[in-house]
Amino acid sequence: MTAIIDYGVGNLFSLKSSFAAIGADAVVTSDPAVINDSDRIILPGVGAFADAAKKLRDAGLDSVLKAQVKTGKPLLGICLGMQMLFEKSCEYGEHDGLGLVQGSVVPMQGVIPAALKIPHIGWNALIFPADRPRSEIYKYINEGDCVYFVHSFYGADCGDAVTAYAEYGALLTASVQNGNVYGTQFHPEKSGDVGLKILKAFTEI
Repeated sequence: MTAIIDYGVGNLFSLKSSFAAIGADAVVTSDPAVINDSDRIILPGVGAFADAAKKLRDAGLDSVLKAQVKTGKPLLGICLGMQMLFEKSCEYGEHDGLGLVQGSVVPMQGVIPAALKIPHIGWNALIFPADRPRSEIYKYINEGDCVYFVHSFYGADCGDAVTAYAEYGALLTASVQNGNVYGTQFHPEKSGDVGLKILKAFTEI
């Protein structure tokens, strides 16, 4: 069973529907006991980093997630949920993340050409790093398959944690992995068949 964390932000209905579409058991929950009993965890997120991080801490779920990761349980952060996996965010100030993936969340402004719109909204092809093995979550898809993004900030200084890039005037981090911790800047639940295949692969980890 996959636990989809409910802490007041995120596309919970879309995610739950996506798991139903692939025939996988998933529950939306904020109950630590249910999270502890799950086989894997999804941390969704939309909106502002500072607000979401505060909500997660206030619910006591930050410590629950860190403890579960230490047991080896797979965790997938999506969009803002991925950004919260990093050490810190520079979104309107400096804010601490969960510290489960190295790097920082920084603005796209000044990195991509000024003519391109921010936020980056739309479909982009995944580009896999040539110098490392493909992440398990991509076993059912191909390089060049397109996924759906909505973001103004991105993960930087990630080192070998990057598992895919997307080109939007510059190569931006599309996904990361640190052991059993995974993150996608894009929304698998909004990425059609490609996204469903990614979620299916995650349920098999």
